Amino acid sequence: MKHRILFAVAFLGIIVGLASAYFYQQKLPVHAPLAPSRDPYTDGIYAEGIIQSPQKSGENINIYPDVAGTVTHIFVQDGQTVDRGAPLLAIDDSVQKEIVAEDRAKIGAAQAALVYQRDQLAIFEKEIAIDPRAVSRMTLVSARDNVLVARQNLKVAVSTHAADRALLEKYLVRALVPGTVLRVWVGVGGYVSAQGVYGTYSQGMDPVITMGRGSAYLQVQCYLDEILVPRLPPARDIAAKMFVRGANHVSIPLRFVRILPYVIPKIELSDQRTEKVDVRVLPVIFQFQVPKNVNLYPGELVDVYIGTKT
Repeated sequence: MKHRILFAVAFLGIIVGLASAYFYQQKLPVHAPLAPSRDPYTDGIYAEGIIQSPQKSGENINIYPDVAGTVTHIFVQDGQTVDRGAPLLAIDDSVQKEIVAEDRAKIGAAQAALVYQRDQLAIFEKEIAIDPRAVSRMTLVSARDNVLVARQNLKVAVSTHAADRALLEKYLVRALVPGTVLRVWVGVGGYVSAQGVYGTYSQGMDPVITMGRGSAYLQVQCYLDEILVPRLPPARDIAAKMFVRGANHVSIPLRFVRILPYVIPKIELSDQRTEKVDVRVLPVIFQFQVPKNVNLYPGELVDVYIGTKT
């Protein structure tokens, strides 16, 4: 019986060994390496670019609240299109509501004080009309001053209520322009301030919400190395093509928009605030229509070649 078990185990080991040898000698197909993008122009110049939503000025729309507090509700989600004035998120406003309610009570007290002082002045004036010696001149002047003070106190109470009411509205963050929500950086229960929200991964202060302009077009902001700036053609003759990384066979023609005529340190693409070498770049902005069946998103890095129109 033991001999049969030993033979069975040995036979099973031989089968496993043969199967393993066959399996491991199989060569898996190797994917061809991605071909680098090629200069489509005779003497083009290369620039790295980053895709952005179309803006007349600036880059994306970074939203920061005017007040600090805990987020109690978020009304939008990433990728949602919103209109101007649409609510984006709400911050805890319980304390500010109590302040506004107190302001309303102060307005009521100021109104009552003004009515009382006016009534007092009216009584004194009636008494003087009957008998000019019934009320002293000092008392009459004091009554008139009390009315003026009460009137000013009411104005102060009303203006304070208006200011606190306006501040209360800032606890509801709204979209100032129509567009698309690109990123919501905070969740319900998170703490936000005028500096934004602390990023868990970036370990810095991020905007609360990032928005972009909704459009069938996107723009790409290129950063041209300062060494290549002298080779940049005149604005009227600029032509450019963009290549998507990972799909370098896709060539997208670009339309020149403008040059930002100020050379800056090359930190935009790496998010590094300091560099050992002070490399400076010239921002150049192009616009393009998003092709069908091509996935492109703001924040994506691309390769751009700039040439001359033929």
